[in-house]
Order: sequence, then structure tokens, then C-alpha cells
Amino acid sequence: MDETCQWQGWREATERALYGPGGFYLRPEGPAGHFRTSVHASPLFAAAVARLLGEVAEELGTAEVDLVDVGAGRGELLTAVLAAVGSSLSVRAYAVERAARPDGLDPRVEWTDRVPRGVRGLLFANEWLDNVPADVAEADEAGTVRYVEVAPDGTERLGAPVTGPDADWLARWWPLSEPGTRAEIGRPRDEAWAAAVASLAAGRAVAVDYAHVRASRPPFGSLTGFRAGREVPPVPDGGCDVTSHVALDACGAAPGGGLPVAELVTQREALGRLGVSGERPPLALASTDPAGYVRALASAGEAAELTARGGLGDFLWLTQRVPGAVR
Repeated sequence: MDETCQWQGWREATERALYGPGGFYLRPEGPAGHFRTSVHASPLFAAAVARLLGEVAEELGTAEVDLVDVGAGRGELLTAVLAAVGSSLSVRAYAVERAARPDGLDPRVEWTDRVPRGVRGLLFANEWLDNVPADVAEADEAGTVRYVEVAPDGTERLGAPVTGPDADWLARWWPLSEPGTRAEIGRPRDEAWAAAVASLAAGRAVAVDYAHVRASRPPFGSLTGFRAGREVPPVPDGGCDVTSHVALDACGAAPGGGLPVAELVTQREALGRLGVSGERPPLALASTDPAGYVRALASAGEAAELTARGGLGDFLWLTQRVPGAVR
């Protein structure tokens, strides 16, 4: 290993690899060119978000509602939600993304690199927090928890001991003691989520992600990479996604109780509440309406993928409600 190479903590290295010059998320193909999210799996997902937006509008007592998509990719979810809503609501749509606005995007969508303030409506973040860069920690042979440093080629070494707020976060949310055990320090994600929720004047904030809770943290962390639809080693050179699962229970519990009470459920349960079911249509429909049966069967298959155990259905949905006065 060349000793002159640049060693960095994983948080800094990931920031550069994903969002620096030529970074992975700034490429023209966008995330959809490399992996499939629930948004891309089926239009049923956007239809469910549209129903959720309708629920929020009803709670706020208005037909004029804001929809903020944080980590918007190339606007795929917003485009589909606006189509699903149609004329039933007046939607002010915001796409929050650090890449440039894509050509041909619906002109009703405002493209911005920061979450707008004073939102009344729904803030939705699908697979955003897993790409908020986080440092990685590992317990050394003596049990001392140290930052993991990484070179541009993905080679790692142990650095300085973890201290201060990062050590406090690990002690509360992901304690390490056994040599070789690892964790992603989720404090930057907690802070990013708290800031997103604080942007709401009224409504709901929902984060959907690969996630885990304190009782079931992965003992060696979850840092990984994705490129062209395949999982690959996480190398912070801009050539692949660098991601890790999210400690969503920590995100939903701001220090000092500063966030509203959170609800944490699986995607399977959340989508079920919004009418997405993987149940097959009755076989009798095949005789009375063959074309309808085929359409219903296809829809059931897509719903089954979105809610599958061991797959997308195991994603967690973190929901926080911000009450506000009716206009």
C-alpha cells in the first residue's frame, strides 16, 4: 500500500465519492441506472404515496398541499405521484436533490438542493438517509472503539479512538465491545432527519429505508456498495454507490425530545394500510373478465414484491407528525 495515499474517515470519503466532482450521485444516469428502489418496482408505490398525501391534506383541512421528495433521484416519484393525484389536490411539489435538474421534468416540480422551510403537507424521503455519509467505527483487539479510515482504493485501517458526541451516540444506540465488531455512526443521519422534520410547519415526515433497530444491529456493520444492479465492495472512488443501513430508531428520537413522537413500522404494514395488497384476485374473475383478471394478477405480483418478507417489505417507515393550525 502506498503510504502517500490519502486516508480519510468513511464519512468524508463517502461525501467526496457520492457528491464531489464527478461523484456517483451527480452522474447523468442517476440512481435508477444502478439499482431498483420501490419507486421503480411498481407504480403502486407512487399511488400509495398519493393516497398518503391525500390523508395529510385531509388532516390539514385543505386541498392545497406541499409534497417534498428528499433524495428525489431524477424526479421519478414526484412525476408518478402528480399523475396519480390528478386534479383531486393542488400540489406544490419540491424535489430535493444535489444533482442538476433533469431535462423534461414536469414544470410543476421545483428543483432545489435544500429542504424548503415552512412546508404544510408531506415530506417523503425514500432511501435518502442511507446515503447521508456516516463514519464507521470498529473495536480493536483491546476493545477500544476506533474510527475506521479508508484509502481511495477501499483499503482500510484503524485510526484514532472515537470520543465526544460520536462516542455518546454509540454508547446509546450501537455499543461495541467485542474486538472486530463494527458500527456506522448514525449521528449525521439523526441530525439530517431532525432538520428535515423541522422544515415542516404542519403535516407528516416519512423516511423509508433499509434499516435496523437497537435490538438487532448487524455485528459487523452494513457498509456496502452497488454498481449496475450488483452489490460490490464499498470503494470511495466515485465508481459505485456507498451505502449502509440506517438506525431509524435513533433518527426518530432526537436528543431532549425535540422531535414529535415517531412511529416505526415495516413497509409491508405501511403499504397495507394504504391499500397495497399482494393477494391474488379471485379465480372466478378469469371467467367473467379475463383481461381484468390478468391486470389484477399483474398488480398483485407487483404488490407482493413491494411487501415481500426478506425483501422490500422489510424496509422500515419512520413517520413523524407535526400538528398545525387549519388554514
